[in-house]
Parts: sequence; C-alpha cells; structure tokens
Amino acid sequence: MEPHAARSAASRHPVRRAAGALRQCGRALLRGEGAESMVSFALSVSILFGFIFGLTTMCLAFYTYEWISEIAREGARYAIVHGSTCETSSGSSCTLVATDINTYVQNIGFPNVAGGTLSVNTTFPDGGEVPDTDRVEVNVTYTFPWDIPFLGSRNLSMSSTSEMYIVQ
Repeated sequence: MEPHAARSAASRHPVRRAAGALRQCGRALLRGEGAESMVSFALSVSILFGFIFGLTTMCLAFYTYEWISEIAREGARYAIVHGSTCETSSGSSCTLVATDINTYVQNIGFPNVAGGTLSVNTTFPDGGEVPDTDRVEVNVTYTFPWDIPFLGSRNLSMSSTSEMYIVQ
C-alpha cells in the first residue's frame, strides 16, 4: 500500500481526524499561534457539547414518552383484569375503583430520570366510578423539564391515553 493511500484512509476516520486536529492545535501553541487556536477550539468544543447535551435531552424526552405510554397501557390492563366480575380464588371480590387504578399506575416504578411530575386520571367513559361498564380509559400526564444548552429551560407536557374494554 502506498503511503498516500494509507494517509487518505486515515484522514477519513473521524477519531483520527479529531486527534490530528488536537495535535495541530498543540503545534500551533508551540509556535506562538495559541490565542487564535484556543479561541477556535473553545468555540468548537462548546458548540459540540451543547449539541451532544441537547441530543441527549431529546433522547431522554422520547424515552420518557415511551414510558408514560407503557404505564397508561399497563393501568388499563390492570383495570380490565380487575373488571366488574373479578373474584379471587377464595370467592372475595377484587373489583377496583378509579382511585385504586390511579394508585397502581403511580406506583408502577416509572424511572423519573428527568425529575418531572406524573399525574394519572382513570375514567369509565360509559359512566360510573366502578369498572362495571364496558370501557376504561387511563390518561397519564407528565411534565418533562426541558433544559437544552443555549436554548434555556422549559416544561414539556406529555400525555398518553389508553382505552380498553372490560370483558369480565
């Protein structure tokens, strides 16, 4: 392999390019061109880290939305299993009211990584407070603290609703 081909292959690799840029910055410092290189490096690194932290926050927001969707579905499943004719093996009733379902969903173990607030509201659209109707609807709302560098802090309200039919 000729040296020129090896060098061009190495220059395409992003880690090697970054290492080369750092070496070049170090050489510039030794030659007395430090101020210009340092300002350029500081601006580049701050923009890069801002982008990385912003991307991380966006990924965390999508992960959080997936979790609140899952716990809304889990709450609706819990409600339909404990429907209007639910009985334990000993013959006692295990029918739930809306507050029992809300408490169950609140205690599922949502990994509140972002530190926001979670609220749950269970309704029975066909009427009533006890699941003796046809449908149950679990609505989960979460306030996500959105903090991206250079853009400031905001709260992002996320909501997910799951509706299922009670068949037992």
